[in-house]
Amino acid sequence: MDELDRKILRILQEDASIQNQDLATRVGLSPSPCLRRVKALEAAGVIKRYVALVDGPAVGTGFIAFVEVRLEKQVEAYSTRFESMVLTRPEVIDCAFVTGEFDYLLKIAVADLDEFHRFLTQVLARIEGVANTRSIIPVKRIKETTAIKIG
Repeated sequence: MDELDRKILRILQEDASIQNQDLATRVGLSPSPCLRRVKALEAAGVIKRYVALVDGPAVGTGFIAFVEVRLEKQVEAYSTRFESMVLTRPEVIDCAFVTGEFDYLLKIAVADLDEFHRFLTQVLARIEGVANTRSIIPVKRIKETTAIKIG
């Protein structure tokens, strides 16, 4: 991957809907070589997919919370059960297995505090193997991005 590829990636992270002609102009290539590079990045798995970033409050899911989850034991059955549930829940927009005091960190997007409470008590608390949870509710968003640093 050279500097042109990195420039293409930085631009696509900001606006994946950019037309190839405009992208080519911005990176200093003609359209055909630019498109070949994008297709090569896609084929190599560097570009995983294209998505629309939706404004949560505009669609009724503006309440964000982070939930740390600790399992009773580090056994495969508990992890498998928990991870399978997470994959089916639209409220969970991010989940990571983490080091430290807790086992998982979830990012939850719901309509409001009441819906969050229902999710905690009727979904998370009922999963066999979940020992406890700790919730963190952000008061002010300082930075929110999906773009990662490109070399």
